[in-house]
Amino acid sequence: VFESENPALKSLPLAVQQKHIIVTCNYEARRRGLYKLQLVKEARRVCPDVVVVLGEDLTRFRDASKALYNLLRAFAWSGKVERLGFDEVFMDVTDMIHYNLELLNHNDLGRSFFHLDRNDPTIGFPYDASNIFGHTYPKTPIHPLSPPSSTPTSPQFLRPDTLSMRLLLGSHLAQHLRHQLEEQKGYTCTVGISTTKLVSKLVGNINKPKGQTTLIPPYESTHEYESNVTTFIDAHDIGKIPGIGFKLAQKMRQHVLQRRPAFDAGLVYGGTKEHVSVRDVRIFRDMCAELLESLLGGPGSPKGIGAKVWGLINGVDDTGVGKARIVPRQISIEDSYIRLETIDEVKKELRMLAGSLMRRMRLDLMEDDDDDDLPVDDDVYSAIAEMPPAKRRWLAHPRTLRLTTRPRPSRNPDGSRVRCFSRISRSNPLPTFVFNLTENVEALVDKLVNEALVPIFRKLHPEKSGWDLSLVNVAVTNMAETATDGKDGTGRDIGRMFKRQESVLREWKVEDRDMAP
Repeated sequence: VFESENPALKSLPLAVQQKHIIVTCNYEARRRGLYKLQLVKEARRVCPDVVVVLGEDLTRFRDASKALYNLLRAFAWSGKVERLGFDEVFMDVTDMIHYNLELLNHNDLGRSFFHLDRNDPTIGFPYDASNIFGHTYPKTPIHPLSPPSSTPTSPQFLRPDTLSMRLLLGSHLAQHLRHQLEEQKGYTCTVGISTTKLVSKLVGNINKPKGQTTLIPPYESTHEYESNVTTFIDAHDIGKIPGIGFKLAQKMRQHVLQRRPAFDAGLVYGGTKEHVSVRDVRIFRDMCAELLESLLGGPGSPKGIGAKVWGLINGVDDTGVGKARIVPRQISIEDSYIRLETIDEVKKELRMLAGSLMRRMRLDLMEDDDDDDLPVDDDVYSAIAEMPPAKRRWLAHPRTLRLTTRPRPSRNPDGSRVRCFSRISRSNPLPTFVFNLTENVEALVDKLVNEALVPIFRKLHPEKSGWDLSLVNVAVTNMAETATDGKDGTGRDIGRMFKRQESVLREWKVEDRDMAP
């Protein structure tokens, strides 16, 4: 985002600071030894000429994320476009690939045309369907039509409708989307192409920055060939697999090493010094879903965690790409702290978090009321005409307010402290005054803190002080969509329907007029 606003920064080592930590940095900075979650003081020592910019205000990142997401969503026929954080998006383009696969002329693959619109055959782009675009894993691909002698030659690899051909088309669509992002928005990106969210996310990390990688078949092992999925996943550290968090990874490392894994020292969020690969876990004696369930399960663990993790380390991920949502499932704001232990400090931080939450709610849960100026019939809609004008309207009303904290455990006699990531939460109904659009936002924030958040906090932490909090999170959840013209709302927006009716029915309106003879 900063490089897009100031292109001169692209060639410089650039780091984004939140509090005393580098939360992210560009590739030039990483080349010089900087990394995420590094102390600013340490980053300046390693790279004295690093440009450090403040990233406390996330508004610009959210705006850029939403703009890029909306651009990609416009290409998807199925609407299955799922955002992950600020800078990652999953797209399910199965229907687009299937449609274009059926239109291929296998006698002239080099001059193919990818159709982006089923109703308009002129919208799309030309491409060469005889070759995969971009990088592949492994680097020597199996050609979908004419594999070399060193690759499988069974009929399943020769048919034009095989997985290989579908991935080939996907690689060209990925290249087109990357080009559109850079041309229209000025952002570059990296893409991974595969059949699951797990593998596409991991394979997209290979050729950063500005590259794309397709994981090519075989995707299943046979007596002759090992699955490329298995080979690829096996090489990763167990903690790098999406869906396997730090605590789960540590339990598996401890089981494989038969001792407690050592931590890296000197970091606020220290990593582990131990490298235990997916393969180390997968082939460990007696390893199976049942063993993982006994190892990883217990109070607070989701049911079936063993089977899920066993699937992930074998490259199996059956989670689908979620459909694009106009209304998010929740809005959450959090911050971390070195030490937070008095009520005055807590109130100050709650006020900052609540202010950010209110602004996010008005950004993500509201829309412009575009129909205010449409003509209406005064006789029919007199009641609506007397209503005060509203420029903005709520798309949804969250019903629940949740407060979460993460206290640090007490120090041991030797001064050390057990590493802990446990959070505690409490929820209450969200006060309806937060939806008041006429009252000052700051006044609403003070009211929300004093009347809702502080009482929840005192129930979470009845002690008067000494909590030693490392994190506080404030969230609104349980969205109830308001009346709308779409199918996802809780009812029809009758006011908007009346205001639209005159223009919608104009072509069918019958007028009694005298006609000239």
